Order: sequence, then structure tokens, then C-alpha cells
Amino acid sequence: MSAEIAALPQRDPQGAAAYLQSFAVHYEYPVYFTEHLFAHDNPVFRQALLRREPGKRHRFVVFIDANVAASFPALEHDIAGYAGVHDDAMELVAHPERVPGGEQVKNDPALLTQLQHRLVELGVDRHAFVVGIGGGAFLDLIGYVASSTHRGIRHVRVPTTVLAQNDSGVGVKNGVNAFGVKNLIGSFAPPFAVLNDADFLRTLHPRDKIAGVAEAVKVALIRDRVFFEWLEARADALRACEPAAMARMIRRCAELHMRQIAQGGDPFESGSARPLDYGHWSAHKLEALTSHELRHGEAVAIGLALDTRYSVQVQMLAPGSDDRVHALLKRLGFHLWHQALEARDAEGHWLLLRGLEEFREHLGGELTVTLLRDIGVGEEVHHMDLHEIRRAMTWLRQREIGS
Repeated sequence: MSAEIAALPQRDPQGAAAYLQSFAVHYEYPVYFTEHLFAHDNPVFRQALLRREPGKRHRFVVFIDANVAASFPALEHDIAGYAGVHDDAMELVAHPERVPGGEQVKNDPALLTQLQHRLVELGVDRHAFVVGIGGGAFLDLIGYVASSTHRGIRHVRVPTTVLAQNDSGVGVKNGVNAFGVKNLIGSFAPPFAVLNDADFLRTLHPRDKIAGVAEAVKVALIRDRVFFEWLEARADALRACEPAAMARMIRRCAELHMRQIAQGGDPFESGSARPLDYGHWSAHKLEALTSHELRHGEAVAIGLALDTRYSVQVQMLAPGSDDRVHALLKRLGFHLWHQALEARDAEGHWLLLRGLEEFREHLGGELTVTLLRDIGVGEEVHHMDLHEIRRAMTWLRQREIGS
């Protein structure tokens, strides 16, 4: 960490002194890719805990998404067994605890308080670890519990869905919903480590696996044409959830997300640009309008199709690129229309279009939306024409249901 203190020019007529405090903090965290994380001979979990203080015996607590625990009934036993075998390096503070999973857990203030209180009861301090094992929404909650207790406890994420392993789980955001607003309360707090175990994907429903591929299409569209072409070439294998194709897709998608966070110049989103939210202004609104009947990735796929078509209509993107993106999403198995797209209020205004203003409010300032200049090249704009959005919706409706 570097720091510098400089005197500011005195402008106060009372002669008050003013100093500019300036310092920089270096962040780093590993993202591991492994299988059977808690097999006794797998060194990854041990390495993750010991990487900064290899000579110390580390205390940790584990919270498991109840949906994951139901699919892997031996998981709690395996974690306890792993801690026992590696007793020289770690101490499991309490038996792994099941916590409800899914988006609804981010709407429960009582659960947030309960988990914070549990950490205090267990004497978990800033040098211990909170390990969260579950899907993206669950990790959002556990990450915020960890970052808000004792002003920040070390957090280890173990994502168990495609979407969490290739996108949200490797990032720096944590949060819960409040006052009807998604992720209103939260923190930017990098994890201590991310442990991607491919075995957790084995029991996922195919629909959930495919939903996670939408984020790979997104990041390819804005950052990597070669990856987009690979997705086109492997679309059938990805739709069939072939393990080798899924593993490569997850790893490359995670790499691109990590690169954007590290090299995009705004890891904690102090500005208004959100390139990783391409296609998301409508996706977030669709999730709400469907009461989360649509998976996040399914809503994102629709948002990608809409914004790609819009990019063509406003002559940013070459004609035909919209057809290409639409064709890929269809080959992957996405349905690119939902009746909620046409939902209107009492005055006849399309509710989806409110998502644009809500997106601006979420950015906290000027509207900044990423559109496409080319496949693999995103570009930020500060205005979207509502008439052109409606035209893009009409185009998509005709493509999907023919009228």
C-alpha cells in the first residue's frame, strides 16, 4: 500500500488547514478450477486458506445453500472430514450450516441479521474465514454478511451454478435487495478466494446450465470475437451440456470477466459505465415483471437480442449481426420472447421501458448503456431512442411468434 499526503491551497477565509489524503490498496485473489473440492487428497481448499499465512492454523465457518445440500447429502460430512484430515492447518468452527438459497433470500432482512449474529456467536473474527457454497444469489447474501460483520471477514466463495462460476462468483460485488430495489444494500469487497468445482454442476437442471451460457455470449459480444465464434462452433455441444465444452466456456468467460474488473479502470463502479451489463437494462426489468419466472440468464439472452437489434437499427452495427446473434441464442436453446415484454400500465405505457430509467438510477448518474460497434467490440452510449427500442421489440416478437 502506498500513501501520500499533500497540502491543498488555502481558500478558507478563516485560515483552516486542508490536506489531501491519498492512498492506493492492492487487491488480489485466486480463482481455482478443480473437481471434488473436499476430497481428502485435493489440496485446493487447503492452499486457498493458507496462501497468505502458511504457518497458521486457520478457523473457518461454512454456510451451504440448502438446495445444494439437498443435491449433495454427503457434502457436510465431506467438509468435516476434510477439516479433520487437515487438522494441522484448519479448524472448522461449527458443523456446516444450511441456509435457504435462491433469489428470495436476498429479500429477507431477518435472515441477514440472523447470519451476522451467528458469526458473532461463533467468535468468527477478521482473521477467520466465512465459506459460502451455493448459487449466485446465495453468494451475494453470504458475501455481504461477511463484508459487513467486523467491517469485513475473509470470504471464500464456492459457486455451484454455471452463472456463478463464469460471472457473478468471480467478481467483487455483494448485496441484498431492499425497499423493492435489487441489490440496493451491499458492498464492493473482493473475496479471499474463489473455488470453482465442476462437480457441483453435475446435478443442475439443464435449463439452469443453459441459462448461465447467456453471460458467455454477452462477454464475447463486447470483448472477444474469437470466443463468440467458438460459441457458434460449439453451440450444439453447449446446448447438450457436454462437460468439456461447458468447462472451457466457464473458464474463458470467467477470464474475460476478471480481465474487465482488473483492467477496465473502474472495479468498484464509481463511474457510470457498466460494460459487463450489456443487455441487462431490460433483463433486470424482465426478471421483476415475471416475478423471477425467467432465470437471470434467460432474461439476459432476451436483452442481448434486443440490444443487438437496436445496435443495427441505429447503424452502429453491421446489418446481419443481429440475425447472427439471434441464431446463436436460439441454437443454445433460449426462448427469446416473453409476454411480459408487452406488459403495459393503466395509461398504456410499456413497463419494460421503465427499466431504462431504473438502470440510469442504478448507475447513480448519467445513463450509460453498452451497445455493439462490432462482434467483440462494445461501445458506451448515453441515450437510447424509445421508438427504436419498440421497433427492436417488434422485430424480436415477429422472429419468435410470427406476428
